[in-house]
Amino acid sequence: MTERVDEGEGPPDEDRPRLAGADPAAEFGRLFDRYARPLHRYLARRVGAETADDQVSETFLIALRQRRSYDPAQGAVRSWLYGIATNLLRRHVRDEVRALRATARAAGQLPQPHPGHDGRVADRVDAAVLAGRLAAALAELSEGDRDVLLLSSWAEMDSAGIAETLGIPVGTVRSRLHRVRTRLRATAPTAPSKEESHD
Repeated sequence: MTERVDEGEGPPDEDRPRLAGADPAAEFGRLFDRYARPLHRYLARRVGAETADDQVSETFLIALRQRRSYDPAQGAVRSWLYGIATNLLRRHVRDEVRALRATARAAGQLPQPHPGHDGRVADRVDAAVLAGRLAAALAELSEGDRDVLLLSSWAEMDSAGIAETLGIPVGTVRSRLHRVRTRLRATAPTAPSKEESHD
């Protein structure tokens, strides 16, 4: 059985499907199969696996309810779904920032390694201190900067996809990414080389 296509329109594009049909179940099943797992990975890295389970479900429920608002001409369905998920995440921003600040405080309270401990212990402490610095820097970012950075690094989106997701110009995305990466590099200087560390 072939899908009926209105005159003047091409067949639905896999990345830009038409969702406003009378029976969206099959299309949303395909969307869930394709995007639920990467959405879950992205959400879990920001709010934990349990909350991510709920947020993935809520993302698709909202998408189903708002399917008529999706316009394939405005962007790919992936960006639309990530936009919904990012808006849900904003409800959890206060908790996320609180956790990042707690990580930063905890890193500052790590015990110093005793002389004679294996080098791996020192490496772990150094990594924890660095993680604390990065957590503090992430906590201090504006909501928009943090969303751009984490969509880029954790959802592996390019600038155009991030722009579609957040509804901002591509130039703004690039500018924010450059500013945030510069700030994070200043926060987390590179570790000394092995030769320098053994002097």
